[in-house]
Amino acid sequence: MKYHQIDRDLFIKNRAKFMAQMKPKSVAVFNSNDIYPVSADSTLPFAQHRDIFYLSGVDQEESILLLFPDAPYENQREMLFLKETSEHIAIWEGEKLTKERALEVSGIRTVYWLQDFEKVLFEMMTHSDTIYINTNEHYRATVETETREARFVKWWKEKYPAHAVAKSNPILQRLRSVKESEELDLIQKACDITELGFRRLLPFVKPNVTEYEIEAELIHEFIRNRSKGFAYTPIIASGNNANVLHYIENNQQCHAGDLILLDVAAEYANYSSDMSRTIPVSGKFTGRQKDVYNAVLRVKKEATKMLAPGTLWKQYHIEVGKIMTSELLGLGLIDKADVQNENPDWPAYKKYFMHGTSHHMGLDTHDYGILTEPMQANMVFTVEPGIYIPAEGFGIRLEDNIIVQESGEPFNMMRNIPIEVDEIESLMNA
Repeated sequence: MKYHQIDRDLFIKNRAKFMAQMKPKSVAVFNSNDIYPVSADSTLPFAQHRDIFYLSGVDQEESILLLFPDAPYENQREMLFLKETSEHIAIWEGEKLTKERALEVSGIRTVYWLQDFEKVLFEMMTHSDTIYINTNEHYRATVETETREARFVKWWKEKYPAHAVAKSNPILQRLRSVKESEELDLIQKACDITELGFRRLLPFVKPNVTEYEIEAELIHEFIRNRSKGFAYTPIIASGNNANVLHYIENNQQCHAGDLILLDVAAEYANYSSDMSRTIPVSGKFTGRQKDVYNAVLRVKKEATKMLAPGTLWKQYHIEVGKIMTSELLGLGLIDKADVQNENPDWPAYKKYFMHGTSHHMGLDTHDYGILTEPMQANMVFTVEPGIYIPAEGFGIRLEDNIIVQESGEPFNMMRNIPIEVDEIESLMNA
């Protein structure tokens, strides 16, 4: 891994929190992700399942974590199962975790090779009544590929049909949504790397540059600062491309007078950042562009203030919609009749701002969190309002990452990333 080793105390705490919420005499199992084939002998780069990483720090394929708080013996309460390494594997694939190294990374003392898993699980199942399975229940999830976790669940149901089933996901949704201080530091590191990429970009952008050249500048800066790269597929959308919300082709030339909407950010140690900025190709906003830009910025600033303990996500978005409605009226994009005659299920402002303002973030860009429950301190949210005007050939989105505080102003983890018009223009023309 490119990142510095994370203090294993984080994973020890995370496991303790999870096990404290398990039912008596229950076992929980977490699998790593697969390495997915492309064709021939090619594969996609490995990306670890965030749940096993959150609970163990293990960032390696073919790994299993087993938790059993009520096990008969203390050394059976936390167990790791790893692909057995060898000198041959070290030569051809690079070093894999040894049992000693796994202890350093995770704080777990009982480490087996993977071939022992079924035998050990059988013993644990004779002492348990319930097994926690780890299904993907994220509200944005669409899973069409059978995962290693899903294969395990199918196998387990056939092997142990008499055991009760419980779900890990509701516990993890709550635990992962509230960050430990170490996690906040890792997200801040990802934000800081994103800042370096953005600052590199500002003097680089000129008329006739291509979107993919901008992407290349960013990935260069991210990787040279120990990131694996982008936290999600980058959006570098010039001109009217910005009005396609998930534009990812990044293959067009950027023309003088146009704006570029950038939704790009670095990961660090599997933790995401998530940034949006909109900049002028020519280094200076037109009057109209500046007016719309500052309207989006005002909405972002007001929305940020609302991120406080007790706030309900649904009501928050209603209030943000009211602010956006006022700004769109001021810009002449909608009028009072549009508001008076609006469909409550699709208010007038949605014509120009059709997506949500905020989502949880952390190990996943759209991180775990139960949206029907009130916000809590140490949750991290994006704030990302936008105004999209196809008829005028541009769209603007601005996005920062915000920590909910127990009291006082929310903390902006991207506070040092340029966002004001004057600063962006100054840096682009330095």
